[in-house]
Amino acid sequence: MKDIDHPDEALLSVYREHGVVKREGRDDNFNKAALDRSIYQLVHPGWLVVNRMKAWQGAVGISPFRGIVSGHYICFRPTHGEEPRFLNWLFRSGVYTAEFASLSRGVRPNQVEIDNDWLRSLKVMLPLCEEQRRIADFLDAETARIDQIVTLLRVLADRLSERENAVRDGLVEALFEAEGTVPLRRFTTRIEQGESPQCDAVPRQHPNDWGVLKLSSVKRGRFIAVEHKRLPDGVTPNSSYLIKRGDLLVTRANTPNLVGDVAVVGDEVERLLLPDLIYRVGLAEDVSADFIAQVGLSGRVRSFIESVARGSSQSMVKLRGEDIKAWPVPRASRDQQMKLVREVDESAASTARLIDLVRHQLHLLAERRQALITAAVTGQFDVSTASGRNVTDGVTV
Repeated sequence: MKDIDHPDEALLSVYREHGVVKREGRDDNFNKAALDRSIYQLVHPGWLVVNRMKAWQGAVGISPFRGIVSGHYICFRPTHGEEPRFLNWLFRSGVYTAEFASLSRGVRPNQVEIDNDWLRSLKVMLPLCEEQRRIADFLDAETARIDQIVTLLRVLADRLSERENAVRDGLVEALFEAEGTVPLRRFTTRIEQGESPQCDAVPRQHPNDWGVLKLSSVKRGRFIAVEHKRLPDGVTPNSSYLIKRGDLLVTRANTPNLVGDVAVVGDEVERLLLPDLIYRVGLAEDVSADFIAQVGLSGRVRSFIESVARGSSQSMVKLRGEDIKAWPVPRASRDQQMKLVREVDESAASTARLIDLVRHQLHLLAERRQALITAAVTGQFDVSTASGRNVTDGVTV
């Protein structure tokens, strides 16, 4: 029976990488807690906590804390004398995530659940308690080493992104200083927003289908055509909102740090429509959409956007068309515009190659971390003589 009505207890969550953690102070959890925390269930140190929808991904763990978790989680009170740290590693190993996947049921691959009764029938492999402690000590130490490298690589990726922004800001600011400033309205011919009819929750499945862009199709200067929803059969597409190559898109509503994001449609696209949360900005012939997009991503314009965006909540703010027309833009000839775009693109391509390398290293580390956990808890090697010197071979920082 669930022990609820403890709203003042620490809020806990289950992470694939870490098991049960406290949510306070974390910036990597985007799931909102319920306003009524009295419906959450209380767990104690040593309890097994299972996210029933993500157990197959490893969202399982032995809680080291007292706190409250979602009422949708499955929680088991311990009735054993085993080493909880070993169990924490065991249930998140590849052997058990595969078992959780086989026991989960659902219509779609990412919307499956595991049932309480199925979990109760799960067999648990247990070495002697002394061996459990040795394995837990080994994995605590070795995964900590891997996690340190992961942290360094993520910091490196952030620094690379900052370098790309610094290059853009430097080039844009040099034009401001040399040529002066004019408002974007000097170059705009129109600003329009589309419409968002009720769509299917999936992308289009056939080339003849129509789709409506999602807000996520415009992201940090990139246009992502696959981010759309299928327009249902029977709904007549409004061809005046058809997206075309060269269109300058600006998000109309989003969180404060994302509203006003820009992208240019770089490839030919077919049967994709403009939604009501994205503006399309028409430009005069003597100004490049790619140039305006780079200016829109610069620190000066981002600061301006943050100052004029309006909303009753910090989770969602909006821009008016007049706000976009007021963007500061450096006076620049066509040659100056194309030179800036070319230099930013060259810098971005170099940065992208380095970031791709970092992401590859992170992928290798994640694979090796999981392989190490599975091998240790299943007895594939003797942890008392094993060394972690080879755990990160092929990974450089």
